[in-house]
Amino acid sequence: MKKILYILLCTGLAFGCKNERKVSEDTKEDLADNDVTIVQTAIGPLELVSPFSSESVTKNSEVIGWPDDKTPTAPEGFSVSRFADGLEHPRWTYVAPNNDIFVAESDTKNSADRITLLRDTDNDGEVDERHIFKEGLNQNFGMLVLNGYFYVANTDGLYRFPYKEGQNKLEGEGEKIVELSASGYNNHWTRNIISNEDGSKIYISVGSASNVGEQGMEKEERRANILEVNPDGSGEIVYADGLRNPVGMDWNPVTGALWTAVNERDKLGNELVPDYIISVEKDGWYGWPYSYYGNINDPRWEDDPHQDLVDKAIVPDVPMGNHTASLGLVFYTADQFPEKFKNGAFVGQHGSWNRANFAGYKVMFVPFENGDPQQPEDFLTGFIADEDASEVYGRPVGVTIAPDGSLLVNDDDGGVIWRVSAQ
Repeated sequence: MKKILYILLCTGLAFGCKNERKVSEDTKEDLADNDVTIVQTAIGPLELVSPFSSESVTKNSEVIGWPDDKTPTAPEGFSVSRFADGLEHPRWTYVAPNNDIFVAESDTKNSADRITLLRDTDNDGEVDERHIFKEGLNQNFGMLVLNGYFYVANTDGLYRFPYKEGQNKLEGEGEKIVELSASGYNNHWTRNIISNEDGSKIYISVGSASNVGEQGMEKEERRANILEVNPDGSGEIVYADGLRNPVGMDWNPVTGALWTAVNERDKLGNELVPDYIISVEKDGWYGWPYSYYGNINDPRWEDDPHQDLVDKAIVPDVPMGNHTASLGLVFYTADQFPEKFKNGAFVGQHGSWNRANFAGYKVMFVPFENGDPQQPEDFLTGFIADEDASEVYGRPVGVTIAPDGSLLVNDDDGGVIWRVSAQ
């Protein structure tokens, strides 16, 4: 019989060391026999299997690169072309108010630590100018132009530089206005930034330092959340908490709410836990690391469940699949694409490693009607070259609306920014 409420039926949580959280094999077997849990999301009921009902496995992808004559696959009525290539892990793109296009080139290891400036001066969908805008950064990611400054979110903090519209190079070392923890787990070094409409606040997404708090929660201070600060870095508050790895952020053009894409936890099995996109409430609590999808307790915290926090955790709005690494997020507010795409959201999925069969490795589209999300659907696919050989051509991350209304997709491991345009 299916259950609405998830109940832990067993004990047996063991600790291998002070902070490492492990579950005994007997406990795993008991948990695996539990019924499916159903939660209500904004797009309908979601069935969640029990933890450890399948083995947690590692399946890493090997990036083989794109043949010259091959591109990702878009739906009928769209074309895909190379907007820019030869980039070194182009993980994120930001379009400035004057339509200059900035690309963060950075990675977990051997990071380029660079921002490249691209310009399409004649608006023909091809890059006409390319400049090295800033080097010597520290795993840079988010970018923002605001009030005469160019903001850069490095892994260790938020920096701002004096900036004049149209300049080709960013000078100086910048002013560090917000200190951020530079420690990280897997790819949780990324720090994204976005401002509100009137430019009075900046929001910083900061992923967790661990999978499920196994390094000790003292290392998670100001982590797994979205911070809000003034443009000078003062007045910091935790805007929303309990978000394991929020990355992409954008404003819902109909409701005005802040949305984010969240990369959920690992090592509970093939089908847990689905990544998601969510409408972020101020002072909202979203469960990490004690629970997921509302009040479903994470069994690795059975000895200290923090039930008061579990009970108030908010259920995510739109599940985006298990282990998909849903990172990029942008609402489509341009006019080039057909009407069905207006005010919907594109989500870049970097792809799985903690799953027997690949998941993600594509760009999804989430239609919205009157500001409310509907069922996600595939949009840009073809990144997986050979599932059996674990080979992929590339891995999409950032999604950005270009000045002409096309969609720019950052394929960081492929070294390409793809341009998807309506025919």
